[in-house]
Amino acid sequence: MAEIRSLADVKKIKLDANRQLYSANEQEILDGYTTDIYFVRTIDILDSMGIADKIVTAEIFARKPGVFAGIQEAFNVLKNKDLEIWALQEGESFNAKETVMRIIGPYREFAIYETILLGILASSCGWATAARECKEACQGKPFIVFGSRHVHPSVAPVMERAAVIGGASGASNVLAAKLLGIEASGTLPHASFLIAGDTLPVAIAYDKTMPVEHKRTVLIDTFKDEPEEAIRVARALGKNLYAIRLDTPSERGGVTPELVREVRARLDLEGFNYVKIFVSGGLYPEKIRALSEAGADAFGIGSYISGASAIDMTMDIKEVEGKPVAKRGRIPGRVENEKLIRFK
Repeated sequence: MAEIRSLADVKKIKLDANRQLYSANEQEILDGYTTDIYFVRTIDILDSMGIADKIVTAEIFARKPGVFAGIQEAFNVLKNKDLEIWALQEGESFNAKETVMRIIGPYREFAIYETILLGILASSCGWATAARECKEACQGKPFIVFGSRHVHPSVAPVMERAAVIGGASGASNVLAAKLLGIEASGTLPHASFLIAGDTLPVAIAYDKTMPVEHKRTVLIDTFKDEPEEAIRVARALGKNLYAIRLDTPSERGGVTPELVREVRARLDLEGFNYVKIFVSGGLYPEKIRALSEAGADAFGIGSYISGASAIDMTMDIKEVEGKPVAKRGRIPGRVENEKLIRFK
């Protein structure tokens, strides 16, 4: 494999006949295989004119406000190029039309990467922004991102990592957690209880199997009334039980504030006031606030984050050989942003 430099290079690309997945691998992205073809065509045309190496300033701006994420990947795409790179730091908030990244150097050096850079930033910022909205709704309480099952596995680690940048307390995805340098978080699925035929024996085996420091959290909506099962599990595990998890399906009305209040009250009446309530299942900011006010202590959030729309990013050439330029409708020259820091 080699970096695409011309249309002739595109024609030379041959894929392995035994390829198992359609997603681009790391090297294919770094070599420009996921670009839009018109950027490659542009380089051929500018080359024929002898101007492909003109020094330009390009700026990326967002179409709406959000939380910045994805810059490390974007930087890694360009780090071996003869370029000066400026950008916001991850986790920084930005406004609509605010410059989030600036690239200075020969146009040839980054032309084919425009599609790739915009895609990295658009998706990552969309996920991080949704996570920030959830964090605000949690009002200081922790939440874990559970969204990998809703997206293609090739981007699941990117999504969960962006969610942590945006404010999630932890990630369920193993690779995302490894990339972040943290331990993956999670409880047990309904499958474990369904296979065993009863919640209690699984809860007991879970308690015996996990290391002492593990926070034992048991799902209690599989077979029985939730308050009843919560008490049953709490009696069996005692002080070892950190939390119970409510994930009541929509077919039964989902997790409601009333259910959370009842479970909390019944646990307290039985002396299990130390057992926390972890809730999950189709959560979104308004519902998170309501469940938090009802007594929920922590949250598992998936589809609201994984399904968040990408924040549309646009790259504009703002200077050519030091001269301010812009297409009609936009103001020529750099759009300064004091929050930008130099990466290279």
